[in-house]
Amino acid sequence: MTNPIKLWLAVLALFTLCAASPLPAQQEGQYVPGQSNLSADDAREPGTNLLAINDTSSRTPSDLGSADDSLITSAEPQPSNSAQSKSSSDDNNWHINVVPYLWFPGVHGTVGAAGKQISVHASPGDLLSNFKFGLMGAVEFSYKRFVIPVDMMWVRLEDDHPIPLEVVTSAKFTANEFFLTPKIGYRFIDEEKIKITGLTGFRYWHLGESVKFNPVALSYSASQNWVDPLVGGNIELAPAPKVVVTILGDVGGWGTGSQLEYQFAGLLGFKIKPKWTLQAGYRYLSVDYRNGGFLFDVITSGAVFGVTIELK
Repeated sequence: MTNPIKLWLAVLALFTLCAASPLPAQQEGQYVPGQSNLSADDAREPGTNLLAINDTSSRTPSDLGSADDSLITSAEPQPSNSAQSKSSSDDNNWHINVVPYLWFPGVHGTVGAAGKQISVHASPGDLLSNFKFGLMGAVEFSYKRFVIPVDMMWVRLEDDHPIPLEVVTSAKFTANEFFLTPKIGYRFIDEEKIKITGLTGFRYWHLGESVKFNPVALSYSASQNWVDPLVGGNIELAPAPKVVVTILGDVGGWGTGSQLEYQFAGLLGFKIKPKWTLQAGYRYLSVDYRNGGFLFDVITSGAVFGVTIELK
């Protein structure tokens, strides 16, 4: 029979050798000081914080207290960046933006009537000197990714010319230009730094002109009205928190109203208030309309200034 004391000493020596030798590779479910006590299934569990469990064997009681607090804090779910920067598709409210603006364009092209054509060249200063009245502005309704912008411009120009005749001493010329552009669109890309929207709609045109001779009661007036279908879009970029760059354009006509019309514009905006953005840029609008003996092939382009106001 083996001596119990010798057997006990042999077991004690074996245990000492095992404690002094390096630890073998960690097995699943086995605890190792200084490492995360997580199984393979736990590591695959979504939301598991692998840094939440640390070795506390060498920490003081005060350290353990702060460690417990950090464990509780790290265990709480943290909001993701996507949750903090929600896109407009997550918003269930309607929004309204109003954009009053002033356009200071020059005009050049060809106009004609009754088979007669003349070239037109007018600078922004020429138009301002004959400007009598005008309204310019846009409004945009939006819901989630859907947008409904409406643009409008109405301008009246007047000019008096002396005529050295016995019966007629002067002639007063009045020109009216009005267009209304409603569209509907969908925002394909709606991110914090970039928004891209596709649009379709139409532009209604009204051109009116009249000539009144003085002092005799003799006058002439005529008008043209047409509608052009349009397709287009816009891109909004936000390179800085208070800076907005907008690029927009459309094209249409194709013989339904005018032969062809198109426009493009570039705007640079700066937020002076959370809901107020000042904008300045350049706008170019070309239209080629022909009807019988009437011709209006004109390019209107120049600087534009405005402000976008978020009402809702």
